[in-house]
Amino acid sequence: MPDSPRHNLPVEPNRFIGRERDLDDLRDLIGETRVVTLCGVGGIGKTRLALRVAAGLVPSFPGGVWLVELARIGRPELVDHEIAQVLGVSEEPGTPLLDTVTARLRGQRCLLLLDNCEHLIDRSAHVVSALVSACPSLRVLATSREPLRIAGELVWRVPPLDLPDDASADAESVRLFLDRAAAVGTRLGPESLPDVVRLCRALDGLPLALELAAARTSLLSPGRIAGRLDDRFLLLTTGGRTAPARQRTLLAAVEWSYDLLSPGEQVLLRRLSVFAGDFDLELAERVCAAPPIAAGEILDLLGGLVDKSLVLCDETRARYWLLETIKRYALERLDRAGERGALRERHLRVLCDLLGHHFAVELTAPREPWERRLAAARASRRLMDDQRAALDWAAESGNVALGLRLCRTSTGLLPLGGNVTEIVGWVERLLALDTGDVQAEEIAHSLAYLAYGLEARDELSRSLELARRSLAGLAPDEVFPRCVMHSLIVVVLLRMGRADEALHHAEEGLALATASGDTWNQAAGLAGLSAVALTRGRLREAQRLGEEALARAREHGHRWIMARTAVQLGCVAEARGDLVTAKEQYEQAVPWLRELGGDLELARCLARIGRVAALLHEFGVARERLAASLDLSRATGQRQGVARCLVGLSVLAECEGDIEGAVLAAAAAAALREAIGQHFATLRIEELLGRARTKLGEGRTAALWSRGRTMSPDDAARHVLDGERPAPRAPAAAEPVRRSLLTARELEIAGLLTRGLSNRAIAEELVISPATVARHIANIMEKLGYTSRAQIAVWAAEQPRSVT
Repeated sequence: MPDSPRHNLPVEPNRFIGRERDLDDLRDLIGETRVVTLCGVGGIGKTRLALRVAAGLVPSFPGGVWLVELARIGRPELVDHEIAQVLGVSEEPGTPLLDTVTARLRGQRCLLLLDNCEHLIDRSAHVVSALVSACPSLRVLATSREPLRIAGELVWRVPPLDLPDDASADAESVRLFLDRAAAVGTRLGPESLPDVVRLCRALDGLPLALELAAARTSLLSPGRIAGRLDDRFLLLTTGGRTAPARQRTLLAAVEWSYDLLSPGEQVLLRRLSVFAGDFDLELAERVCAAPPIAAGEILDLLGGLVDKSLVLCDETRARYWLLETIKRYALERLDRAGERGALRERHLRVLCDLLGHHFAVELTAPREPWERRLAAARASRRLMDDQRAALDWAAESGNVALGLRLCRTSTGLLPLGGNVTEIVGWVERLLALDTGDVQAEEIAHSLAYLAYGLEARDELSRSLELARRSLAGLAPDEVFPRCVMHSLIVVVLLRMGRADEALHHAEEGLALATASGDTWNQAAGLAGLSAVALTRGRLREAQRLGEEALARAREHGHRWIMARTAVQLGCVAEARGDLVTAKEQYEQAVPWLRELGGDLELARCLARIGRVAALLHEFGVARERLAASLDLSRATGQRQGVARCLVGLSVLAECEGDIEGAVLAAAAAAALREAIGQHFATLRIEELLGRARTKLGEGRTAALWSRGRTMSPDDAARHVLDGERPAPRAPAAAEPVRRSLLTARELEIAGLLTRGLSNRAIAEELVISPATVARHIANIMEKLGYTSRAQIAVWAAEQPRSVT
């Protein structure tokens, strides 16, 4: 796999000017100090300086330099999520996200750049304090209008740019002004220098104010700009007496720039402030076009704002955004104009329409090429910041119906995109409001997606309850969500060991999907039936259904459902003992998951491949796949994924003849799973320990187990991945050992499983309770190291002597 990028810093939009001494000093300080906060008034250049400092430090931080932009989020609890998103960390069920982020950063020499902390200062301070306390190699560079005020923080007050003492072009402020004026096509000669010096002094060397002034040189001379600016300062001195002088100066500069706009530009600028993230021309037209400006005027007006540096854009002029200082000023003007409520409501409605379209193209529209589905998925995810802002407004204004509609059409908020907590949080927040005006079918839709998120969080009982309530409330013609709920219920019931109930829902969901021509849910329904058949030990049926599921998934084209069905076929092949086919099916899913960007699913799939390859004695493939899975799990903060990789590495080590490495990796996996509160089948590793005791002795095995439990997961993994290997041995004849682990009753039940009997049928034949059968089957799985009844049935059928 290609190396991950070591930073996410943006390319500088123009030339960085001045502050050479500050750059050198700050880079030295960050090498010595855990937390450095750049403080100063808005527009003084804190962000630009921090980005320049961070860019120069990339070689010094092998763990990466990561920019976390906080300006676009408005709620303290999202600070953790923003950091996690930048680091690629996904939530672990039942674990605070900050703990998962800490686990990701611990031991990594990283620099975290938190930009614009001031509106979330308390939460930012708490998060930074917690991270630096737990991660000794972490450094934090923050920008804020006020200090974090935490232990060990060094506050760096960012000064204005140097001001000229005379008519000289050497001062930083003059150099900046001349450079930015040249960028808009204005070449100023020596005769203009005295006016430029006067202008720089009047603006107190504030970079944003200088850039705004320089943008106007295409229309006004520096002398005329300076004259107008002096008038603006005098006008604003009567307000905000307690505000710092430089803050009043910055507000004056922005006010002056706003007043120089045409009436149409003023209206558009304040309306553009409704966008939380970047936007394109179409979105601006749909949200901002209303009297007194028409949709056809937006392009020219937007171009004017870009030319005046009040709106920024990328090189292609496809994406636009506002500087935070400008956005906050424009928001105030929007509120003063009495347009805030109307604009935010329009923003919410437009997003609902857009996301509804993207949802249909990505998931429900028939015969769409994959390129269009993928483009729709990416478009939905690109609007995530605006979706959050719109949902905030829906909650604030009490527009529950539109808020719930937005939730159910956002594939970015669904667990499909790896964001489990957020969809649950938004739906629960909206449902807690007055839902009296919300239609019952909309409530049922919302319960469906809430149930979907809860299953991903392992809250199975509640997920099942809400899924059933959703099915009861959905209209008969709401085929897609009804099918999704049937498939979800199948997953939940199978996880709860209730295959008989799952079969009914799998059949009903498939029938609905087939009647409507819904290929996504046909694939999901067939995969569910395959999983039920596999659980019952009906391997031929599971194979046939799995093949049909993959065919329907290919017909739909979405990579996620294609990967899911391929993995199901891999599970069937494993249950048959056909490891070669299992590996081929798992490998088939890998490029699909990579294209979609599903790191969590990809990590699981790679771990499966690594384990199966080890059993096939394809040690090079096993090592590469397990290492790749481990990297992904670490990068996304998934400790459960790391534990899964350690188990695979234990299998790899033993297959290579390294029994010591196998014990160390298994012990490290057990300790990690216990640390995150996950059940670990200790009986399952007794086989390994038994073989280790036979080969190494009781004392040596105990010492290795104790050492492995105290090893870090990385050290245990490196021992297997990088250590010296004994000569590979032939596959051990493990079956007699496994057979000896089972009691006579367990051998009897294993034999009955070959007939595909249910727990109740086995109980009737042996005159015991179904609960007792279930406990025996669980014990058999632990002892044999299996995860399904089908695997037990295959094992039992292949025994040299009948276990019945």
